[in-house]
Amino acid sequence: MADRKPATVGELRESGYKVLSVKAEMRKNLIAKIRSNETIFPGVIGYDDSVLPQVENAVLSGQDLILLGERGQAKSRLIRSLVNLLDAEVPVLAGCETNDDPFEPISKAGRNLVEEMGAKAPVSWLASDQRYGEKLATPDITIADLIGEVDPIKVAEGRYLSDELTIHYGLIPRTNRGIFCINELPDLAERIQVGLLNILEERDVQIRGYRIRLPLDIFLAASANPEDYTNRGRIITPLKDRCGSEIRTHYPRNVLLEMEIMEQERNKFEDDEFTTVIPEFIREIVAEITHLARRSPDINQRSGVSVRVSIANFENLISNATKRAIRLGERTVAPRISDLPSIIASTAGKIELESADEGREEHIIDKMAQTAVLNVFNRYLTVQELEPVVARFDKGLSMEASDITPSEEYLKQASQAPGLLEAARKVTQNDAPAALASGVEFVLEGLHLNRKLNKDKITGKAQYRGYHAFL
Repeated sequence: MADRKPATVGELRESGYKVLSVKAEMRKNLIAKIRSNETIFPGVIGYDDSVLPQVENAVLSGQDLILLGERGQAKSRLIRSLVNLLDAEVPVLAGCETNDDPFEPISKAGRNLVEEMGAKAPVSWLASDQRYGEKLATPDITIADLIGEVDPIKVAEGRYLSDELTIHYGLIPRTNRGIFCINELPDLAERIQVGLLNILEERDVQIRGYRIRLPLDIFLAASANPEDYTNRGRIITPLKDRCGSEIRTHYPRNVLLEMEIMEQERNKFEDDEFTTVIPEFIREIVAEITHLARRSPDINQRSGVSVRVSIANFENLISNATKRAIRLGERTVAPRISDLPSIIASTAGKIELESADEGREEHIIDKMAQTAVLNVFNRYLTVQELEPVVARFDKGLSMEASDITPSEEYLKQASQAPGLLEAARKVTQNDAPAALASGVEFVLEGLHLNRKLNKDKITGKAQYRGYHAFL
Protein backbone atom coordinates (compact mmCIF):
# COMPACT_ATOMS: atom_id res chain seq x y z
CA MET A 1 0.00 0.00 0.00
CA ALA A 2 1.24 3.49 -0.87
CA ASP A 3 0.44 4.91 2.55
CA ARG A 4 2.07 2.07 4.51
CA LYS A 5 4.37 3.40 7.21
CA PRO A 6 8.05 2.44 7.05
CA ALA A 7 8.66 -0.68 9.13
CA THR A 8 12.48 -0.77 9.07
CA VAL A 9 15.33 1.70 9.43
CA GLY A 10 16.08 1.29 5.72
CA GLU A 11 12.50 2.04 4.67
CA LEU A 12 12.42 5.03 6.99
CA ARG A 13 15.62 6.42 5.49
CA GLU A 14 14.32 5.89 1.94
CA SER A 15 11.09 7.71 2.79
CA GLY A 16 13.10 10.86 3.51
CA TYR A 17 11.75 11.09 7.05
CA LYS A 18 13.61 13.67 9.15
CA VAL A 19 13.80 13.18 12.90
CA LEU A 20 13.38 16.40 14.86
CA SER A 21 14.26 16.98 18.50
CA VAL A 22 11.16 17.06 20.70
CA LYS A 23 11.54 20.82 21.27
CA ALA A 24 11.94 21.48 17.53
CA GLU A 25 8.89 19.30 16.88
CA MET A 26 6.77 21.19 19.44
CA ARG A 27 7.96 24.52 18.05
CA LYS A 28 7.05 23.47 14.49
CA ASN A 29 3.55 22.38 15.51
CA LEU A 30 2.95 25.48 17.63
CA ILE A 31 3.83 27.72 14.69
CA ALA A 32 1.37 25.78 12.52
CA LYS A 33 -1.41 26.09 15.10
CA ILE A 34 -0.83 29.83 15.53
CA ARG A 35 -0.95 30.31 11.76
CA SER A 36 -4.20 28.35 11.44
CA ASN A 37 -5.72 30.04 14.53
CA GLU A 38 -6.31 26.65 16.19
CA THR A 39 -7.07 26.19 19.89
CA ILE A 40 -3.65 25.34 21.29
CA PHE A 41 -4.55 24.47 24.88
CA PRO A 42 -8.12 23.06 24.88
CA GLY A 43 -9.98 23.16 28.18
CA VAL A 44 -7.71 25.79 29.74
CA ILE A 45 -9.85 28.83 30.59
CA GLY A 46 -8.89 32.30 31.78
CA TYR A 47 -5.22 32.33 30.76
CA ASP A 48 -5.48 33.74 27.22
CA ASP A 49 -3.92 37.09 28.08
CA SER A 50 -1.60 36.04 30.88
CA VAL A 51 -0.20 32.51 31.22
CA LEU A 52 -0.67 31.03 27.74
CA PRO A 53 1.40 33.68 25.89
CA GLN A 54 4.30 32.94 28.26
CA VAL A 55 3.97 29.18 27.70
CA GLU A 56 3.96 29.77 23.94
CA ASN A 57 7.11 31.89 24.27
CA ALA A 58 8.83 29.10 26.22
CA VAL A 59 7.97 26.53 23.56
CA LEU A 60 9.08 28.79 20.73
CA SER A 61 12.33 29.41 22.63
CA GLY A 62 12.89 25.70 23.24
CA GLN A 63 12.87 26.23 27.01
CA ASP A 64 11.86 23.83 29.78
CA LEU A 65 9.37 25.46 32.15
CA ILE A 66 8.06 25.59 35.70
CA LEU A 67 4.45 26.57 36.44
CA LEU A 68 4.25 28.27 39.81
CA GLY A 69 0.88 28.70 41.48
CA GLU A 70 -1.55 27.69 44.22
CA ARG A 71 -3.61 24.52 44.08
CA GLY A 72 -6.46 24.31 41.62
CA GLN A 73 -5.00 26.65 38.99
CA ALA A 74 -4.96 24.11 36.13
CA LYS A 75 -1.17 23.66 36.23
CA SER A 76 -1.30 19.92 35.56
CA ARG A 77 -3.97 20.30 32.88
CA LEU A 78 -1.92 22.94 31.10
CA ILE A 79 1.20 20.77 31.16
CA ARG A 80 -0.71 17.72 29.91
CA SER A 81 -2.16 19.77 27.06
CA LEU A 82 1.40 20.29 25.76
CA VAL A 83 0.98 16.83 24.23
CA ASN A 84 -1.16 18.57 21.57
CA LEU A 85 2.09 20.09 20.26
CA LEU A 86 3.63 16.68 19.52
CA ASP A 87 3.34 14.92 16.16
CA ALA A 88 0.54 12.34 15.98
CA GLU A 89 3.23 9.61 15.98
CA VAL A 90 6.97 9.24 15.56
CA PRO A 91 9.22 6.30 14.59
CA VAL A 92 11.30 4.55 17.26
CA LEU A 93 13.52 1.49 17.25
CA ALA A 94 11.25 -1.43 18.07
CA GLY A 95 11.80 -3.01 21.48
CA CYS A 96 13.99 -0.25 22.94
CA GLU A 97 12.99 1.00 26.39
CA THR A 98 14.23 4.52 25.68
CA ASN A 99 12.26 5.26 22.48
CA ASP A 100 15.50 5.47 20.49
CA ASP A 101 15.81 7.56 17.34
CA PRO A 102 16.16 4.91 14.57
CA PHE A 103 19.01 6.88 13.00
CA GLU A 104 20.90 7.77 16.20
CA PRO A 105 20.07 5.31 19.02
CA ILE A 106 21.22 6.35 22.49
CA SER A 107 20.92 3.06 24.38
CA LYS A 108 23.25 0.08 24.20
CA ALA A 109 20.33 -2.13 23.19
CA GLY A 110 19.43 0.24 20.35
CA ARG A 111 23.00 0.50 19.09
CA ASN A 112 23.40 -3.28 19.19
CA LEU A 113 20.17 -3.72 17.23
CA VAL A 114 21.31 -1.38 14.44
CA GLU A 115 24.79 -2.96 14.35
CA GLU A 116 23.33 -6.45 14.03
CA MET A 117 20.47 -5.80 11.59
CA GLY A 118 21.51 -2.60 9.81
CA ALA A 119 18.79 -1.28 7.49
CA LYS A 120 16.53 -4.20 8.47
CA ALA A 121 16.32 -3.09 12.11
CA PRO A 122 12.59 -2.92 12.91
CA VAL A 123 10.82 0.39 13.50
CA SER A 124 7.60 0.93 15.43
CA TRP A 125 5.48 4.09 15.65
CA LEU A 126 4.80 5.81 18.97
CA ALA A 127 1.60 7.84 19.43
CA SER A 128 1.74 11.28 21.04
CA ASP A 129 -0.11 10.22 24.20
CA GLN A 130 2.54 7.52 24.77
CA ARG A 131 5.26 10.16 24.79
CA TYR A 132 4.11 11.84 28.01
CA GLY A 133 5.37 10.89 31.45
CA GLU A 134 4.36 12.33 34.81
CA LYS A 135 5.40 11.86 38.40
CA LEU A 136 4.11 13.42 41.60
CA ALA A 137 7.11 14.39 43.73
CA THR A 138 7.05 12.77 47.16
CA PRO A 139 9.84 12.46 49.75
CA ASP A 140 10.17 8.71 49.13
CA ILE A 141 11.06 9.01 45.43
CA THR A 142 14.44 7.49 44.59
CA ILE A 143 16.97 7.86 41.79
CA ALA A 144 15.86 4.41 40.66
CA ASP A 145 12.30 5.65 40.12
CA LEU A 146 13.31 8.58 37.94
CA ILE A 147 16.56 7.51 36.31
CA GLY A 148 17.16 3.78 36.77
CA GLU A 149 18.76 0.97 38.74
CA VAL A 150 20.79 -2.16 38.19
CA ASP A 151 18.40 -5.04 37.53
CA PRO A 152 19.47 -8.02 39.72
CA ILE A 153 17.68 -10.45 37.43
CA LYS A 154 19.80 -9.37 34.47
CA VAL A 155 22.92 -9.74 36.62
CA ALA A 156 21.78 -13.21 37.65
CA GLU A 157 21.45 -14.10 33.97
CA GLY A 158 25.21 -13.64 33.64
CA ARG A 159 25.75 -10.02 32.67
CA TYR A 160 28.45 -7.93 34.33
CA LEU A 161 27.52 -4.99 36.56
CA SER A 162 29.53 -2.75 34.23
CA ASP A 163 27.36 -3.77 31.28
CA GLU A 164 24.87 -1.07 30.36
CA LEU A 165 22.34 -3.79 29.51
CA THR A 166 21.99 -4.62 33.22
CA ILE A 167 20.22 -1.30 33.84
CA HIS A 168 16.47 -1.05 34.27
CA TYR A 169 15.68 2.50 33.14
CA GLY A 170 13.47 4.79 35.20
CA LEU A 171 10.64 7.09 34.14
CA ILE A 172 12.73 9.85 32.57
CA PRO A 173 14.79 7.72 30.15
CA ARG A 174 11.59 5.86 29.24
CA THR A 175 10.07 9.22 28.24
CA ASN A 176 12.95 9.99 25.88
CA ARG A 177 11.73 11.99 22.85
CA GLY A 178 8.70 13.14 24.81
CA ILE A 179 7.44 15.42 27.59
CA PHE A 180 8.14 14.65 31.24
CA CYS A 181 6.34 16.44 34.07
CA ILE A 182 7.18 16.53 37.78
CA ASN A 183 4.30 17.79 39.88
CA GLU A 184 5.10 19.64 43.15
CA LEU A 185 8.82 19.78 42.34
CA PRO A 186 9.93 21.34 45.70
CA ASP A 187 8.79 18.14 47.46
CA LEU A 188 11.51 16.24 45.59
CA ALA A 189 14.52 15.63 47.85
CA GLU A 190 17.48 17.87 46.95
CA ARG A 191 19.77 14.91 46.21
CA ILE A 192 17.20 13.64 43.70
CA GLN A 193 17.01 17.10 42.15
CA VAL A 194 20.78 16.96 41.70
CA GLY A 195 20.42 13.64 39.87
CA LEU A 196 17.69 15.15 37.71
CA LEU A 197 19.93 18.11 36.91
CA ASN A 198 22.77 15.76 35.98
CA ILE A 199 20.72 13.84 33.46
CA LEU A 200 19.29 17.00 31.90
CA GLU A 201 22.42 19.14 31.87
CA GLU A 202 25.35 16.73 31.65
CA ARG A 203 23.41 14.13 29.65
CA ASP A 204 24.81 11.21 31.60
CA VAL A 205 23.51 8.71 34.12
CA GLN A 206 25.41 7.56 37.18
CA ILE A 207 24.00 4.38 38.69
CA ARG A 208 25.85 2.43 41.37
CA GLY A 209 29.07 4.24 40.47
CA TYR A 210 28.78 3.27 36.80
CA ARG A 211 28.55 6.22 34.41
CA ILE A 212 26.58 5.98 31.16
CA ARG A 213 26.41 8.62 28.49
CA LEU A 214 22.71 9.10 27.73
CA PRO A 215 21.87 12.20 25.66
CA LEU A 216 18.13 12.24 26.34
CA ASP A 217 15.81 14.34 24.21
CA ILE A 218 13.16 15.58 26.65
CA PHE A 219 10.94 18.60 27.22
CA LEU A 220 10.83 19.02 31.01
CA ALA A 221 7.86 20.70 32.69
CA ALA A 222 7.30 21.05 36.42
CA SER A 223 4.68 22.48 38.74
CA ALA A 224 5.15 24.01 42.17
CA ASN A 225 3.16 25.78 44.87
CA PRO A 226 4.73 29.02 46.20
CA GLU A 227 4.07 27.89 49.76
CA ASP A 228 6.31 24.86 49.23
CA TYR A 229 9.39 27.05 48.84
CA THR A 230 9.32 27.95 52.51
CA ASN A 231 7.29 25.25 54.24
CA ARG A 232 8.19 21.91 52.68
CA GLY A 233 11.16 22.24 50.41
CA ARG A 234 12.81 24.21 47.68
CA ILE A 235 13.97 23.91 44.11
CA ILE A 236 17.75 23.88 43.98
CA THR A 237 19.13 26.93 42.19
CA PRO A 238 20.97 25.06 39.38
CA LEU A 239 17.77 23.21 38.47
CA LYS A 240 15.74 26.43 38.43
CA ASP A 241 18.42 27.92 36.23
CA ARG A 242 18.14 24.93 33.88
CA CYS A 243 14.40 25.56 33.37
CA GLY A 244 14.24 28.53 31.03
CA SER A 245 10.85 29.97 32.06
CA GLU A 246 9.12 30.17 35.45
CA ILE A 247 5.50 31.11 34.78
CA ARG A 248 3.08 32.25 37.48
CA THR A 249 -0.48 30.94 37.23
CA HIS A 250 -3.54 32.48 38.88
CA TYR A 251 -7.19 31.90 39.73
CA PRO A 252 -9.98 33.07 37.37
CA ARG A 253 -9.92 36.84 37.49
CA ASN A 254 -13.68 37.31 37.31
CA VAL A 255 -16.91 35.49 38.11
CA LEU A 256 -17.76 34.84 34.46
CA LEU A 257 -14.56 32.83 33.92
CA GLU A 258 -15.20 30.90 37.15
CA MET A 259 -18.70 30.05 35.89
CA GLU A 260 -17.35 28.86 32.54
CA ILE A 261 -14.91 26.53 34.30
CA MET A 262 -17.65 25.23 36.63
CA GLU A 263 -19.90 24.33 33.72
CA GLN A 264 -17.07 22.70 31.79
CA GLU A 265 -15.73 20.62 34.67
CA ARG A 266 -18.81 19.53 36.62
CA ASN A 267 -19.85 15.89 36.47
CA LYS A 268 -22.66 15.38 33.98
CA PHE A 269 -24.95 12.36 33.91
CA GLU A 270 -27.41 11.32 31.26
CA ASP A 271 -30.64 11.35 33.29
CA ASP A 272 -33.36 10.92 30.66
CA GLU A 273 -36.15 11.36 33.19
CA PHE A 274 -34.98 14.80 34.39
CA THR A 275 -34.61 18.17 32.72
CA THR A 276 -32.01 20.27 34.52
CA VAL A 277 -32.57 24.03 34.48
CA ILE A 278 -29.89 26.10 36.20
CA PRO A 279 -30.73 29.79 36.50
CA GLU A 280 -27.80 32.05 35.72
CA PHE A 281 -27.98 33.70 39.14
CA ILE A 282 -27.33 30.30 40.78
CA ARG A 283 -24.12 29.94 38.78
CA GLU A 284 -23.12 33.48 39.73
CA ILE A 285 -23.77 32.86 43.43
CA VAL A 286 -21.57 29.73 43.44
CA ALA A 287 -18.74 31.57 41.67
CA GLU A 288 -19.17 34.63 43.89
CA ILE A 289 -18.79 32.50 47.04
CA THR A 290 -15.41 31.26 45.82
CA HIS A 291 -14.23 34.77 44.93
CA LEU A 292 -15.28 36.00 48.38
CA ALA A 293 -13.36 33.10 49.94
CA ARG A 294 -10.23 34.19 48.06
CA ARG A 295 -10.47 37.60 49.73
CA SER A 296 -11.64 36.49 53.17
CA PRO A 297 -9.33 37.28 56.11
CA ASP A 298 -10.74 34.19 57.86
CA ILE A 299 -9.29 31.86 55.22
CA ASN A 300 -5.61 31.05 54.74
CA GLN A 301 -4.80 32.60 51.38
CA ARG A 302 -1.33 31.04 51.21
CA SER A 303 -2.84 27.62 50.58
CA GLY A 304 -5.33 29.10 48.12
CA VAL A 305 -9.00 28.47 47.37
CA SER A 306 -9.11 26.08 44.45
CA VAL A 307 -11.47 26.25 41.48
CA ARG A 308 -12.47 22.77 42.65
CA VAL A 309 -14.43 24.52 45.43
CA SER A 310 -16.69 26.11 42.80
CA ILE A 311 -17.02 22.88 40.84
CA ALA A 312 -17.86 20.72 43.88
CA ASN A 313 -20.31 23.31 45.25
CA PHE A 314 -22.06 23.54 41.88
CA GLU A 315 -22.38 19.75 41.73
CA ASN A 316 -23.81 19.55 45.26
CA LEU A 317 -26.41 22.23 44.57
CA ILE A 318 -27.61 20.32 41.51
CA SER A 319 -27.61 17.05 43.47
CA ASN A 320 -29.71 18.55 46.27
CA ALA A 321 -32.19 19.85 43.70
CA THR A 322 -32.24 16.42 42.03
CA LYS A 323 -33.16 14.75 45.34
CA ARG A 324 -36.06 17.18 45.71
CA ALA A 325 -37.32 16.41 42.22
CA ILE A 326 -37.16 12.67 42.95
CA ARG A 327 -39.03 12.95 46.26
CA LEU A 328 -41.69 15.33 44.94
CA GLY A 329 -42.15 13.52 41.64
CA GLU A 330 -41.12 16.56 39.61
CA ARG A 331 -39.45 16.26 36.20
CA THR A 332 -37.48 19.51 36.26
CA VAL A 333 -34.39 20.00 38.43
CA ALA A 334 -33.68 23.63 39.39
CA PRO A 335 -31.38 24.56 42.31
CA ARG A 336 -32.71 27.08 44.83
CA ILE A 337 -31.33 29.34 47.54
CA SER A 338 -32.58 26.81 50.10
CA ASP A 339 -30.17 24.27 48.57
CA LEU A 340 -27.14 26.38 49.58
CA PRO A 341 -26.53 24.50 52.88
CA SER A 342 -25.47 21.54 50.71
CA ILE A 343 -22.23 23.36 49.82
CA ILE A 344 -20.90 23.20 53.38
CA ALA A 345 -19.64 19.63 52.89
CA SER A 346 -17.98 20.47 49.57
CA THR A 347 -16.35 23.68 50.85
CA ALA A 348 -15.18 22.87 54.39
CA GLY A 349 -12.59 20.29 53.35
CA LYS A 350 -11.07 22.55 50.70
CA ILE A 351 -10.34 25.66 52.75
CA GLU A 352 -7.95 26.25 55.62
CA LEU A 353 -8.98 28.72 58.31
CA GLU A 354 -6.54 31.23 59.76
CA SER A 355 -7.59 30.21 63.29
CA ALA A 356 -7.99 26.68 64.56
CA ASP A 357 -11.42 27.14 66.19
CA GLU A 358 -13.50 24.01 65.72
CA GLY A 359 -16.81 24.37 63.94
CA ARG A 360 -16.20 27.85 62.49
CA GLU A 361 -16.25 26.64 58.90
CA GLU A 362 -20.03 26.38 58.76
CA HIS A 363 -20.51 29.92 60.12
CA ILE A 364 -17.92 31.39 57.71
CA ILE A 365 -19.37 29.55 54.70
CA ASP A 366 -22.89 30.67 55.61
CA LYS A 367 -21.81 34.32 55.86
CA MET A 368 -20.03 34.13 52.51
CA ALA A 369 -23.12 32.56 50.92
CA GLN A 370 -25.33 35.38 52.26
CA THR A 371 -22.94 38.03 50.95
CA ALA A 372 -22.81 36.29 47.57
CA VAL A 373 -26.60 36.16 47.29
CA LEU A 374 -26.83 39.85 48.21
CA ASN A 375 -24.16 40.86 45.68
CA VAL A 376 -25.76 38.86 42.86
CA PHE A 377 -29.30 40.02 43.74
CA ASN A 378 -28.21 43.65 43.55
CA ARG A 379 -26.81 42.99 40.05
CA TYR A 380 -30.17 41.66 38.86
CA LEU A 381 -32.80 43.73 40.67
CA THR A 382 -33.32 46.90 42.68
CA VAL A 383 -35.31 47.19 45.87
CA GLN A 384 -37.26 50.08 44.36
CA GLU A 385 -38.79 47.97 41.58
CA LEU A 386 -39.95 45.45 44.20
CA GLU A 387 -41.72 47.94 46.47
CA PRO A 388 -45.20 46.48 45.62
CA VAL A 389 -43.95 43.06 46.80
CA VAL A 390 -42.62 44.51 50.06
CA ALA A 391 -45.86 46.44 50.59
CA ARG A 392 -47.92 43.24 50.29
CA PHE A 393 -45.75 41.51 52.89
CA ASP A 394 -46.08 44.53 55.18
CA LYS A 395 -49.84 44.08 54.97
CA GLY A 396 -49.61 40.60 56.45
CA LEU A 397 -48.56 38.20 53.70
CA SER A 398 -46.02 35.53 54.68
CA MET A 399 -44.38 32.80 52.60
CA GLU A 400 -42.74 29.55 53.58
CA ALA A 401 -39.66 28.30 51.75
CA SER A 402 -37.63 25.12 52.05
CA ASP A 403 -35.70 22.68 49.89
CA ILE A 404 -38.67 20.26 49.99
CA THR A 405 -41.49 22.66 49.10
CA PRO A 406 -43.13 21.72 45.76
CA SER A 407 -42.60 24.16 42.92
CA GLU A 408 -46.33 24.65 42.34
CA GLU A 409 -46.73 25.70 45.98
CA TYR A 410 -44.29 28.56 45.39
CA LEU A 411 -46.29 29.74 42.40
CA LYS A 412 -49.52 29.57 44.40
CA GLN A 413 -48.05 31.61 47.27
CA ALA A 414 -46.22 34.06 44.99
CA SER A 415 -49.41 34.89 43.08
CA GLN A 416 -50.64 36.69 46.21
CA ALA A 417 -47.82 39.27 45.97
CA PRO A 418 -48.17 41.57 42.95
CA GLY A 419 -44.97 41.63 40.92
CA LEU A 420 -43.25 38.68 42.62
CA LEU A 421 -43.78 36.17 39.80
CA GLU A 422 -42.84 38.83 37.24
CA ALA A 423 -39.56 39.44 39.09
CA ALA A 424 -38.94 35.67 39.22
CA ARG A 425 -39.45 35.44 35.45
CA LYS A 426 -37.07 38.34 34.92
CA VAL A 427 -34.21 36.68 36.81
CA THR A 428 -34.79 33.14 35.49
CA GLN A 429 -35.83 33.83 31.89
CA ASN A 430 -37.82 30.60 32.19
CA ASP A 431 -41.49 29.71 32.76
CA ALA A 432 -40.92 26.19 34.13
CA PRO A 433 -42.47 25.93 37.63
CA ALA A 434 -39.20 24.63 39.15
CA ALA A 435 -37.23 27.53 37.65
CA LEU A 436 -39.83 30.10 38.80
CA ALA A 437 -39.76 28.58 42.30
CA SER A 438 -35.99 29.13 42.33
CA GLY A 439 -36.50 32.71 41.15
CA VAL A 440 -39.10 33.39 43.84
CA GLU A 441 -36.73 32.19 46.58
CA PHE A 442 -33.93 34.35 45.14
CA VAL A 443 -36.14 37.45 45.18
CA LEU A 444 -37.36 36.82 48.73
CA GLU A 445 -33.85 36.15 50.06
CA GLY A 446 -32.51 39.24 48.29
CA LEU A 447 -35.20 41.39 49.89
CA HIS A 448 -34.42 39.87 53.28
CA LEU A 449 -30.68 40.54 52.92
CA ASN A 450 -31.51 44.12 51.89
CA ARG A 451 -33.47 44.40 55.18
CA LYS A 452 -36.86 44.66 53.52
CA LEU A 453 -38.27 41.35 54.75
CA ASN A 454 -37.93 39.40 57.97
CA LYS A 455 -36.87 35.78 57.83
CA ASP A 456 -37.58 33.23 60.55
CA LYS A 457 -35.87 29.87 60.43
CA ILE A 458 -37.80 26.93 61.89
CA THR A 459 -36.57 23.30 61.61
CA GLY A 460 -35.16 23.42 58.11
CA LYS A 461 -37.76 25.85 56.80
CA ALA A 462 -37.78 29.61 56.40
CA GLN A 463 -40.70 31.99 56.69
CA TYR A 464 -40.54 35.40 55.04
CA ARG A 465 -42.74 38.20 56.39
CA GLY A 466 -42.86 41.96 56.38
CA TYR A 467 -41.12 44.10 58.98
CA HIS A 468 -44.32 45.93 59.82
CA ALA A 469 -46.77 43.07 59.41
CA PHE A 470 -47.37 42.61 63.14
CA LEU A 471 -46.89 46.16 64.42
